[in-house]
Amino acid sequence: MNRPLRIALTKGRLEKDTVGLLEKIGYDCTAIREKGRKLILPVPDGNLEVVLAKANDVITYVEHGVCDMGVVGKDTIMEMQGKFFELVDIGFGGCKFALATKKGSKFYGGFDVKTVATKYPNITRRFFESKGMDVDIIKIEGSVELAPLLELADGIVDIVETGTTLKENGLEVIEDVCPISARLIVNMVSMKMRQQEIENFVKLVEENIDK
Repeated sequence: MNRPLRIALTKGRLEKDTVGLLEKIGYDCTAIREKGRKLILPVPDGNLEVVLAKANDVITYVEHGVCDMGVVGKDTIMEMQGKFFELVDIGFGGCKFALATKKGSKFYGGFDVKTVATKYPNITRRFFESKGMDVDIIKIEGSVELAPLLELADGIVDIVETGTTLKENGLEVIEDVCPISARLIVNMVSMKMRQQEIENFVKLVEENIDK
């Protein structure tokens, strides 16, 4: 293939962390640092091309092969799933999914079906299915912490970093669901057609991530 390897980065914090990693490897990321409104950017000395996208779109672009690789959070991978290889836990963006309720509430008490609000209905459904527990799930797009406060839900499943937002709203974590962090994913066809290039890149990433 004549075109550079194309890697999709999740806009925002993961983008900044990944650019830092690329620079640590030795790539010139000037074009990304000075991107303006451009969304496709060259990394001239690395035979790389960076595409900036929202997290869900990173998975879509990699799965459909318009990008060879992508960096995206494990939360998005678990929620969307899809057909691609998940090769490296890059480590940054570390946090967790957790079940939280109002302080003092008895979520696991009684026999009534509980209602859970979340931005991640698929992850939430699988979590409670693994417990053999039937729950009603309500999908929320904004501040999910509001749902228990407005008595829309008995609890929430959400990403927790410091827990400060929960505490300030009178909520507490009652159970961790799973840890999450940034992952490097690779298109299945690209892995076959450009195996050596991708393996070389993966090796550089693994040598330069903070253990």
